[in-house]
Amino acid sequence: MDMQLQGKTALITGATAGIGLAIARTLAREGASVTITGRSPDKLDEAVATIRSAVPQARVRALVADLGNAEGAAQLIAAQPEADILINNLGFYEAKPFAEITDADWGQMLEVNVMSGVRLSRHYFPQMLARNWGRVIFISSEVGAFTPPDMVHYGVSKSAQLAVARGLAELTKGTRVTVNSVLPAATRSDGIVEYLRQTAPRPGMTDAEIEAHFFRTFRPSSLIARMIEADEIAAMVALLASPLGAASNGAAVRVEGGSYRSIL
Repeated sequence: MDMQLQGKTALITGATAGIGLAIARTLAREGASVTITGRSPDKLDEAVATIRSAVPQARVRALVADLGNAEGAAQLIAAQPEADILINNLGFYEAKPFAEITDADWGQMLEVNVMSGVRLSRHYFPQMLARNWGRVIFISSEVGAFTPPDMVHYGVSKSAQLAVARGLAELTKGTRVTVNSVLPAATRSDGIVEYLRQTAPRPGMTDAEIEAHFFRTFRPSSLIARMIEADEIAAMVALLASPLGAASNGAAVRVEGGSYRSIL
């Protein structure tokens, strides 16, 4: 399917691995000019090479930026003042008992997961409205809809993304600009595999056994009963970023394997 992204410029934050990298690769394959961000020049170089290996004709550039603070956001905006598509993917998670989550932990979680997207949206979103076309997509999480007790601060940050996205969408009425959120469930990556290993009930379990145990114990409502692949998330993001996805606006789009039992 032609996603009609030729000539569009996409900015994807936190795109050196995982979901961000998959999104960048998919949008590049669809003809968009892609800018990826990260803090490590070496990882950015590897990511660019990965994209060009999969998409030889890719138009891709990398910008070093620490978007966990206002200065990094300002540097990125100066380097790339315009974008048709903004994918707010940057984020991190950690498991920590609630009573041990310090003010500094809360501050860092909100700075990275929420304020990075707020700052960039504050710059690019008004431009999209002025041009009467644009896409802002927040990569939230299934925990935006339910808060896990072992990572309350992470759950709050993901719920906040949903609120920001919906609020911005309310400002697009009657335009060709859309703002949506995507809610993935556990998506395969080195980080999540290591996290799941911490849930193993006994030593010596294989990763496949650990994954099966996780879904039996912690996500029994999942209909696919497996981790999601990053390319599966990227496919949904590409649709929402495309002119073909124009009817979805203000939505929290689930890509979580059917874990939610509600029909809405």
